[in-house]
Amino acid sequence: MRVILLFSIFFIGIFVQAQEQNFKGANDLKVGVVLSGGGAKGLAHIGVLKVIDSLGIRVDYVAGTSMGAIVGSLYASGYTGKEIDSIFKTINFDNIIIDNVPREAKTFYERENTERYAVTLPFDNFKVRLPTALSRGQNTFNLLSELTLRVNNITDFSKLPIPFFCMATNIETGEAVQLNKGNLAQSVMASGALPTLFQPVIIDGNSYIDGGVVNNYPLDEMRAKGVDIIIGVDVQDGLSKSTDLQSATEILYQIQNYKTLSDMAKKIEDTDIYITPNIENFNVISFDEGATIIKNGELAAVREIEQLEDVASKQYVKRKEQHYAKQLDSISINDIEIIGNDRYTRSYIQGKLKLKNDTRVSYIDFSRGVNNLIATDNFESFTYDLIPSKNKTGYDLMAYVKENPRKTALKLAIHYDDLYKSAALVNVTRKRLFTKNDVASLDLILGDNLRYNFEYYIDKGFYWSIGVKSRYNQFNKNVSSVLYLENARDLGLNKIDVELQDFTNQFYVQTQFFNDMTLSLGAELKDLKIESETISNSPDNSNQVFEDSNYFSFYGKLNYDSYDNKYFPTEGFYFNGDFHLYLYSSAYNDNFTEFSIAKADLGYAFKISNKLSARITNEGGFRIGENESPFLDFALGGYGENFINNIKSFYGYDLLSISGDSFVKCMFKVDYEFARKHHVFGAANYANIGDGIFESIDWLALPDYSGYALGYGWDTFMGPIELTYSYSPEIKTSNWYFNVGFWF
Repeated sequence: MRVILLFSIFFIGIFVQAQEQNFKGANDLKVGVVLSGGGAKGLAHIGVLKVIDSLGIRVDYVAGTSMGAIVGSLYASGYTGKEIDSIFKTINFDNIIIDNVPREAKTFYERENTERYAVTLPFDNFKVRLPTALSRGQNTFNLLSELTLRVNNITDFSKLPIPFFCMATNIETGEAVQLNKGNLAQSVMASGALPTLFQPVIIDGNSYIDGGVVNNYPLDEMRAKGVDIIIGVDVQDGLSKSTDLQSATEILYQIQNYKTLSDMAKKIEDTDIYITPNIENFNVISFDEGATIIKNGELAAVREIEQLEDVASKQYVKRKEQHYAKQLDSISINDIEIIGNDRYTRSYIQGKLKLKNDTRVSYIDFSRGVNNLIATDNFESFTYDLIPSKNKTGYDLMAYVKENPRKTALKLAIHYDDLYKSAALVNVTRKRLFTKNDVASLDLILGDNLRYNFEYYIDKGFYWSIGVKSRYNQFNKNVSSVLYLENARDLGLNKIDVELQDFTNQFYVQTQFFNDMTLSLGAELKDLKIESETISNSPDNSNQVFEDSNYFSFYGKLNYDSYDNKYFPTEGFYFNGDFHLYLYSSAYNDNFTEFSIAKADLGYAFKISNKLSARITNEGGFRIGENESPFLDFALGGYGENFINNIKSFYGYDLLSISGDSFVKCMFKVDYEFARKHHVFGAANYANIGDGIFESIDWLALPDYSGYALGYGWDTFMGPIELTYSYSPEIKTSNWYFNVGFWF
C-alpha cells in the first residue's frame, strides 16, 4: 500500500510540473524589438542590445529600418550585442560611405582617372546629369554579405535564429514595403539606401530606397507578428534648425523627418518600453563618434532597467545560445553563374574577379576581386548569392550584374602650381567607342598655359592592350641661363625667360602582369620648341630660338606601383623604369647623332606608427651617345608631379635650376598625419648632376647639391593642397612651393 502511495505521489508531481511548464510556456512573454533609422545615431542600438543581453531577455522578433535594419539583421543572424560592438569598432566608415575602392584594386589606367579628376558627371547625348548617388553601396554590400555568410542559406527571414524583417520604400509607388525574404544583405542595403548617398537597390525588378522615407519605426508591423511586449529604440531627431543643416544628407534627413515625426506620437504611446538614447549632439554621419553613441545607448537602456528586468522575470524559456564556427576566412567556390551581362563577356567578368570554378579563395581575395570589377566603372551594381553546393563542400556563386549604360562622362578638375600657374581641366571620356573594351579620353586644360592630352586605349586586361597618346604641353618660366647658353656668364645673364612647347605623340602596346605592374613598348614622335624673348640675335628683334626639332624614338617602360596613396603614401613600393632610343631628328641645330636616355625611380614607403610614416626614394638617369643637344637633358629644381620629358623636382632650388646629361638623387621624407587627411612633413634630398658623371666614380662622391623642406598638406576631394618651405645650404636661399589640386 505504501509503495502504491509513493508511486501515486511521484506521478502526480510529474503531472503538476508538466502542467505548470505548459502554463508558463503558454503565458511566456514574446518580445519584439523595433530599431529606428538614424544613420550613425543608430549605433546606439548596439548599446541597448548589450543591456538586453546582459539581463537575459529572449528576443523573439527583430525589426528595423535603415541603420536599425543593419544592426537588427546582425542580431537576428545570431551575433550578440557585444559581438556587434566589436565588429563596428573595426569598420572604416569613410570607406563604406563613399564606396572607396582600394587603390590596389585599380589598373594603372583607372588610377590615373581617379587621381586626376575631382568631379565626374554623366554626359550622354551632350547633356550633363548629376549622378544618382555618391556611392553605389558596394563596400556595404560586401561587408554585410561577409558578416551574414553564416546564415546565407536562409532566404526566409522568419527562419533566422531570431525572426527578422526590415522596411524599405518602393521608389516608384512611394509605398512602404516589408522585406522578409530573399538575400539578407541586399534587403538590408535596400532598407538603408538613403537618397543621394546610396543608389537605389533593385530586388526582383523593383527599385527600393531607405525605408525611413515612409516608415522609420515599424511598430504596427511588429505588433502584427503576435508579440506581447515591444521594446522600441528611437534615434530619430526632432526637426533641426536651418543653421544646423550643413550638408545635403542632413537636409534630406530633415525632409524625411517631416512625415515620420508626425506619425510618432501615436507610435510612442503604443510602445511598451520606449528607449530614447541621447543623440542630440550627433548627426547621421557622426560615425567617428561611434563609441560615445553606443555608450549613450547603454545609458538609455539602463534608465528603463526596472521595466526590462520585469520582462526578463516573466520569460521562462531563455534564449538559446547560437554556436557558430569561426567566421570563415576562405571559401570554396564550385560553380559560377553570371546573370545580367550583355556587353561584357563572362570571361571578362571572371577575369576581373580573378575567379575560376572549383577553387578555394580567401574572403579577402574574393572581396578584392569584386573591387577589381567595380573599379572599371562598367557596372552600376554587382550583387551575389553564395549558395551552399548540393553535392560538394563549398558554395555556388550566383552573380547578378547591372551594366552601366552610360558611355560618356564629363570630368572636371582645377589646379595651381609654380610652373603652370592656374589651370582648369575639362575632360570628355567615351567608353565603347569602337569596341566593347575601348575608351577615348580628351583633356583640355585652360588657364595660364593651354595644354591638352588625348588617349585612346583598348583594354584587354592581362593580355597585350593597345593605346595611342597625344599631348601638347607649354609653359613660360624664368630659368637659369646656363641651361641654354654656354656664354651666359660672359653676357652677364643669370636667368632668361624661356617658353617651351612640346607636342608628343605615341603608339604603344601594354601588358599588365597584375594590377600593380605594367610593361609598355612603343614608338614616339616629339616636336620640341624652346625660345626666349630675353635675348635676340636677329635684326627684327624676334625671339631667340634654341630648339625647334622633331625627334623619333622607340621606348620601353616598366612600372610597378603598390603605394596606398599617390600623394601621401604610408606603405608600398614604387618603380618606374624608362628607356628611350632616339633614332632620328630634324636637327634644327644640325648636331644630331643617335643617342639614348635611360632613367629610373625607386621608392619605398613604410609606417613608423599609426600616424607617422616615412618614404625613401632614389632616382637616376643618364644619356648614352654623343648628341650635343642639351634640350632633353635632366633638369632639377622646384616641386611638382607629372613633369614632362626629364624635368625633376628637387627641394631647395627653383624650378629648372641645375642640369646635366646624367644625375643621381635620393630623398628621405617623414610624414605625420596629425588629423584626418591633414599632414605635416619634413624632407631632405641630395643629388649629383652633370655631364658624364657615371663615367667615373664622381657620382658616388658626397653630393654637390642638397635641400631641405618643411610643409603642410591637406588631402582633399579635389586633390592635395600643399604649402612647402625649402632651403639649400649651398646657395643659401630659400624657396616656397604652393600647389592646389590634382596634378595634370
